[in-house]
Amino acid sequence: MKRSFWLSLLLVVVAAPSWAAGVIIIHDADHWWPGPHPPHPIPVPMPRPILPRPMPPPFVWAPLEVSFAKVNARIRDQVAVTTVEQEFYNPNPRQLEGTFLFPVPQGAHLDKFTMEINGRPAEAELLTADKARSLYEDIVRKLKDPALLEYSGRDLFKVRVFPIEPNSRKRLTLSYTQLLKSDAGLVAFRFPLNTEKFSAKPLWNLAVKLDLETQRPLKSVYSPTHKVEVRRHGERGATVGFEAADVKPDLDFELFFSQETADVGLSLLTHKLGSDDGYFLLLASPGDVKTGKTVPKDVAFVLDTSGSMAGAKLEQAKKALLFCVENLNDADRFEILRFATEVEPLFDKLAEASPGNRSRAGRFIKDLKPIGGTAIDDALKKALSIRPDRSDRPYVVIFLTDGRPTVGVTDEKRIVDHALQAAASTRVFCFGIGTDVNTHLLDKITEGTRAVSEYVLPEEDIEVKVSSFFAKIKEPVLANPKLKFPDGVRVTKTYPTALPDLFKGEQLVVAGRYSGRANGDILLEGTVNGERRAFEFTAAFAGESVAHDFIPRLWATRRVGYLLDEIRLHGENRELKDEVVELARRYGIVTPYTAYLILEDEQRRGVALDQRSFRELEQSRTAQSEMGAVYYSFRSDTSGDRAVSGARSYQSLKDASAPQDALVMSGAEALRVAPSAAPVALQERAARARGTVAGGSGISGTSKARPAQPSTRELANEFARQSQFINGRAFYQNGAQWVDAEAQKQAAAKRVRLQFGSDGYFEFAKKNPQAQSWLALGRNVQFVLGETLYEIHD
Repeated sequence: MKRSFWLSLLLVVVAAPSWAAGVIIIHDADHWWPGPHPPHPIPVPMPRPILPRPMPPPFVWAPLEVSFAKVNARIRDQVAVTTVEQEFYNPNPRQLEGTFLFPVPQGAHLDKFTMEINGRPAEAELLTADKARSLYEDIVRKLKDPALLEYSGRDLFKVRVFPIEPNSRKRLTLSYTQLLKSDAGLVAFRFPLNTEKFSAKPLWNLAVKLDLETQRPLKSVYSPTHKVEVRRHGERGATVGFEAADVKPDLDFELFFSQETADVGLSLLTHKLGSDDGYFLLLASPGDVKTGKTVPKDVAFVLDTSGSMAGAKLEQAKKALLFCVENLNDADRFEILRFATEVEPLFDKLAEASPGNRSRAGRFIKDLKPIGGTAIDDALKKALSIRPDRSDRPYVVIFLTDGRPTVGVTDEKRIVDHALQAAASTRVFCFGIGTDVNTHLLDKITEGTRAVSEYVLPEEDIEVKVSSFFAKIKEPVLANPKLKFPDGVRVTKTYPTALPDLFKGEQLVVAGRYSGRANGDILLEGTVNGERRAFEFTAAFAGESVAHDFIPRLWATRRVGYLLDEIRLHGENRELKDEVVELARRYGIVTPYTAYLILEDEQRRGVALDQRSFRELEQSRTAQSEMGAVYYSFRSDTSGDRAVSGARSYQSLKDASAPQDALVMSGAEALRVAPSAAPVALQERAARARGTVAGGSGISGTSKARPAQPSTRELANEFARQSQFINGRAFYQNGAQWVDAEAQKQAAAKRVRLQFGSDGYFEFAKKNPQAQSWLALGRNVQFVLGETLYEIHD
């Protein structure tokens, strides 16, 4: 009998500084006929030869399906106890046998490794790295799939899984204890969700929950890979959560957290290779320290009550203002201004947040009616004029409008100039409601006052957006923050370009470039109630650092967002556009508009077809035309659906903390207004991916069909997957092969061809561990290593 190996997914999540993943290898030796063999032919009187019965066809089985994966980790300082619970389903009408493989993270030591299958303990065999490598290579040869190569060189736990009953579920629970490593004061917690290559269908449910508890006050809690929810429990604890449904996770999860006794905790991570400028990530957070004293602030709420606000918009905005007034601190002062054709203040001054004044404000808000035009200039001037001349309090204006200026001064430049001249250190946060707002006007005001704009689409809830924002700025900690770096290092291109104020429970995430090297103090200084406050911490800007290779892509994502916003608000020039193209291609920053710019550039330069980045997009004239229209409308439109989409899309990149999530959010905004920018083939892939979750005999036992058309987020996710950013390189799918973005720069380099699965192929993988994750992309890969361009082929 001819043995064959098939690979199906069993997601295993590991908390570790480096990563590993668990898979089940299914062993199936028999050909199988699904029903009784056909009977012998019935004899007839006329003599004729008796025909042999036909050979049964080989049994083609369906890969295992994962119903859910639940990851719970309890972390006490640097000790993590991780438990993973999974249920997977065998959709085949026959019993299977498999081997569960769990590669141990490099440099990690796992204690108390236990495993249960359907509640019964299972013994695991530990293989050394050499024995594990032989096993991996054997599987890769038989499967003709290089996916497991990235685990090569690591110890391995192996567990037999038998029986895997037909049409049934099997639950696996894995638990272990690990000492997490600390780098520059940040404890790293990592586990793999990179299961794309093993999963035939999306995971029904994925849930990750981390409970943090520290002896010293908990400060920064940051994930560069996923958009997580962080709920703090006092100054020494927090719960971190991430949950998704119907997903194919293809990115490992990583979390950093710090402990610090100072009022504000600061941490620095760096990445620097060779003589090129390095990259750094700085985190600053006050945590949730109970100081016993709240910094008082002044707030002016400015609400557009013009006729266009009638209906749900005004009712939601009124509820949002009621929430904000009720959540003012007792020492705060506030004012409410409604504007339409004219401006009407409630108190005509900043009033104490007393119970009586709050009650009066509530009545004022409830009585607001929509009527008249839109006097934006007058409203802003009035809001900025009521700030006392010698006040040391932080002053915040929350400005809500759904339209363009129609009364008084209507010229965009004059309104911006008036606002910035009067603002001084005031922060003006703008909420654009609907799509008939002047995005350039609002964004230039917030840009000049070190604040941000947020745009609320017609189908979104204004109350939720405004209330969530106000809860974040409830307690100021540090106003007008500035950073000073040690001598010997030069810091450039930091994002955000102007540091925002720091609030309790929030954190500042700064990414930038640096040259030189230094060990010294970084100074964070600002003001609190007019008094200067300064925080120092010792940090090292390394001359060489291969760790934290996520930082360059995070920095590049923010840089591209900043450059595109510069083009949108202040006009395009060749230098800005060329830098966007270079960064987007090098770091795999793929959205409809960056893809268009890369296509345009490669066609202009005559890049060889086998090294181009978006061959599929290039073959769709409709998609190209629509992508170009998106880019140019984002650049030129000041109001309307595409203008709002452009503002939201670029802001997602500028604010990126988890680059991949930011790309999907940014791309979804573009595809929301231009769905045909996704080629038909891409739309079909997205539709097939969503299809039916489990089918009639699937995980749930019943069919659950999704809507016929994929959502814009699903399309954006499929759009972004045309590129894979792996081990510091961006790869693009070009037909049947994956091509390294660096290959375009090495067109004249020495070429070496290696046949997939050959002895030379495995010898190359063994000698070049840095290339193993690139080889794992597939059987046809093109990449640059050193001065050589390697071509892996079937």
